[in-house]
Amino acid sequence: MSNILYGVNGEGAGHSTRAREVLSHLRAQGHTVHVASFDRGLRNLGGDFEVTEIYGLRLAYVNNEVRYRRTLAKNLLSAGRAARSLARLLKLARAWNIQVVITDFEPLSCHVAHHLRLPVLAIDNQHALTNLKVSVPPQDRADAAAAKLITRVMVPRADAYLVLSFFEAPVTRARTFLFPPLLRSQVLSSQATDGEHVLVYVTSPAPELAALLRQVRCPFVAYGFGREGRDGNVTFKKPSSDGFLRDLAGAKAVVANAGFSLVTEALHLGKPYLPVPVKHQFEQIFNAYWLDRMGYGPYWSDLNKERIESFLFNLPHFREQLKTYSRSGNQALLKKVDSLIADYAAFVATRRRRAGHAAGQ
Repeated sequence: MSNILYGVNGEGAGHSTRAREVLSHLRAQGHTVHVASFDRGLRNLGGDFEVTEIYGLRLAYVNNEVRYRRTLAKNLLSAGRAARSLARLLKLARAWNIQVVITDFEPLSCHVAHHLRLPVLAIDNQHALTNLKVSVPPQDRADAAAAKLITRVMVPRADAYLVLSFFEAPVTRARTFLFPPLLRSQVLSSQATDGEHVLVYVTSPAPELAALLRQVRCPFVAYGFGREGRDGNVTFKKPSSDGFLRDLAGAKAVVANAGFSLVTEALHLGKPYLPVPVKHQFEQIFNAYWLDRMGYGPYWSDLNKERIESFLFNLPHFREQLKTYSRSGNQALLKKVDSLIADYAAFVATRRRRAGHAAGQ
């Protein structure tokens, strides 16, 4: 079995949520896995796996908008902290005798692999933008170019890319393999029902959206607004992983930010989706654009009462489109991970054995 370093981006919960599924599988296969992460990744995985805290590169937000120039500047100013974290992780990787590195959009683990001449396996959805032939909204091409640059900075080079996507697209880069979204086991085992409420989720309080919802004749269950209790037709709830999943599985539709994890969980459960992407967060804009293209829900850059009502009126159409959505488990991706690890570990073992023989001569 192999010694594996798994770098997990700690910004948001999506990276650590899907990494948990791969980590659990790897451990069940008998591999020794060392996780490197920060923030949400550290908190979400630390109770069940060995996690080393590292410095994390982060996006810069101003007024609920991503600022790409500020993101680059912020991370350049933190280069010293990143360098110290890299040196510590490099020392640990040597002590752990790491053979293979896996990264979920985490750069320091990639740099460790490059220093030690180890193979890198990337598992994420971000490389859909760089490794697949996809269209983007014409008005967002500047943000798309910035997002591509950041993707290449976050994962400088990988030996294989396992790209997660909720739509099919031609692969344009060698050693790239396309897979359906990686879903947590709780979602795969959930039974979806069509209730009366619409689930609403935002990553930061959105008072303008809350005001719009109160004007629409429909019950909403809302998370992420920093409040609890009922206000007219809107029931605000505090964060709860289990409660949120129950409300998602029982919703008739979703109105939410367009993070990849929630989008793909909702699609798997057959929920029409009205995306409200964080402004200038191109990954979310990209997801919203493709939700619209696939017919799973409409995308407007600005919402109003009439557009929310239009979405609700057309739910039967979106549900019909969702009948064609491919629902599969994680087994195909996990099988590919097993195959690549076996190949890479054997390659590294052969190289080290030859180097040992050469040193002994």
